Amino acid sequence: MTLVTLAIYQALSVGDGYAEAINGFGLHNMQMEPFSQKISEHVWRAKYRWSEEGQLQESSIEDTWDRVALAVSGAEAHQHDEWRERFRAILNDFRFLPGGRILAGAGTSTRATLFNFFVMGPIEDSVQGIFNALREAMLTLQAGGGVGVDFSTLRPAGSLTVSGGGAASRPVSFMKVWEEANTVLESSKLRHAAMMATLRCDHPDIESFIEAKIARGTLPHFNLSVLVSDEFMRAVEEDASWPLVFPLGDRAIPVGGEVCERVWSGSVTPQLCLVYRRIPARALWDKLLAVQHASVEPGVLFIDRINRANNLWYCERLSATNPGGDVPLAPYGACNLGSINLSRFVLAPFGEHPSVDFDELKAVASVATRFLDNVHDISLFPLKAQEKAAGASRRIGLGITGLADMFAMLGLRYGSPASIDLTREIMGTIRDTAYRTSIAIAQEKGVFPELEKTQYGASPFVRTLSSDIQDAIAQHGIRNSHLLAVAPSGSINLLANNVSSGIEPIASFKAVRRMRGADGQTVTFDVEDAAWRHYQALYGRQATLPAHFVQAVDVSAEDQLRMMETVQSCVDNAISKTVRLPEAVNPQELGFVLRRAWELGLKGCAVFREGNRAGEVVVARQRRATARRRHSDGQRELI
Repeated sequence: MTLVTLAIYQALSVGDGYAEAINGFGLHNMQMEPFSQKISEHVWRAKYRWSEEGQLQESSIEDTWDRVALAVSGAEAHQHDEWRERFRAILNDFRFLPGGRILAGAGTSTRATLFNFFVMGPIEDSVQGIFNALREAMLTLQAGGGVGVDFSTLRPAGSLTVSGGGAASRPVSFMKVWEEANTVLESSKLRHAAMMATLRCDHPDIESFIEAKIARGTLPHFNLSVLVSDEFMRAVEEDASWPLVFPLGDRAIPVGGEVCERVWSGSVTPQLCLVYRRIPARALWDKLLAVQHASVEPGVLFIDRINRANNLWYCERLSATNPGGDVPLAPYGACNLGSINLSRFVLAPFGEHPSVDFDELKAVASVATRFLDNVHDISLFPLKAQEKAAGASRRIGLGITGLADMFAMLGLRYGSPASIDLTREIMGTIRDTAYRTSIAIAQEKGVFPELEKTQYGASPFVRTLSSDIQDAIAQHGIRNSHLLAVAPSGSINLLANNVSSGIEPIASFKAVRRMRGADGQTVTFDVEDAAWRHYQALYGRQATLPAHFVQAVDVSAEDQLRMMETVQSCVDNAISKTVRLPEAVNPQELGFVLRRAWELGLKGCAVFREGNRAGEVVVARQRRATARRRHSDGQRELI
């Protein structure tokens, strides 16, 4: 029995929710509406429907899919119509969700980029350099791209300026300038412009950076992440002193000054650095934990692991990511994104023998890889430097969404051993399909310019691929340096009838969501998780949920981290996922979560403590008790 016929059969048999079941399972050929929730249509109208000078160009989401498929197929020199049909097919029924910039801009006359995010170039430590970097960032934001900025190249507060004419301001002060400029820029735009700010853990102003957002409402356009080194993590474990340093540049070593060498942000070779002061590593760590406990941010990026695992380790030094943290990028680098909606690949959902359609998953992953590669060739870039950097690596970020909804449909509890095993199989399938497809495209269209086969093949991630894929890369090369990333995908999940976000557990079965309307005013919607809604459509609104149907509050931190470890092992870029913790967690327990993330090989970690900060979603649910779990090796508990 197919997915479609099962949905109809079960809906008829229970006598309730027939229209919802048909709508939820995407029977568009029966002329049912694609949107089953009001918020989904609102998101399409507000963010993705094309209108020009007050004239609407699209009357349905199908028109949007047609526009995008036609535009992306424009990069094909041959079989243009065939590829347009293939691209259109994977967009149907929200099976593949391109990044928001692609949905909004592909095939329109707008002067906007199709790349969601960029990392800006190194900031020159001078007034002219700082404001030139600000200009470049604002041009990028104006074109629709979010930005990541590493402020580590700015000297600490109180240092003499290059000209010797006064004391330098601190990185946080210039972050506030970025914030003000962004606020002005955003005032005439509906889309919230996102920025990521990073700072090294050994920068003398790291403490003020950590505390920058402790006052609520401060720097609202910025996400903050500390670049945490392995050396710092070891210093915390050993209770050692920690030097806060900055490059000397052309300055002489002060009398009695202590120096050391560091490969600093914006460079690839060691530089002589002056030690400004030393502090206990644990004191800095405790400050980070206390601020995270109070205000969620900053997150941490394990920057040494990011650089070691980089497929382009031989020609790049990374020190910043996109605002979601899922794509570390070189200066002026860019990456376009898209997510496979796993909830659309479940056969016989909620039935006695549900399964994943791996054949269809492979087919969609292959076409989606080519789709994202084509975006490189049809997109505008705000800066020439970005076009050059993006073209040199041709990074793409194919990911997944709807993971938790898929588990619910399959009868699996999020974080259970069976769910971990299935996730590993799914991610391995997508990884291998994407790499094989990229190799095939390279044979047809050419390899990415920065490819050095021997060095690329020696990268840690590539060495984990099957021998036949490694051999094919060595023989034919590959089209894209990186192929996989798991993004937060917030708006596109709402567009797809509120499917669970990325690899997160289901946030809540039912909630109230506040969003900005076209007039800038707040609009409120009742929203329901897609899988929960489908289950009720099939079995009735009063049906008792199976025990495997869980929300984020029910999933332990250890289970969340194990899921992240599993996904990251199959992803060459990075993953975006927030570890959700109970409100009662203390800073020491939070620190244990961050240390576990480091031990498990993750590239970064962000945490959210329930009840910590009012967000867009107001959850209306009964919370289940969250059990405490113990490691199998008998170590301390994770909540």
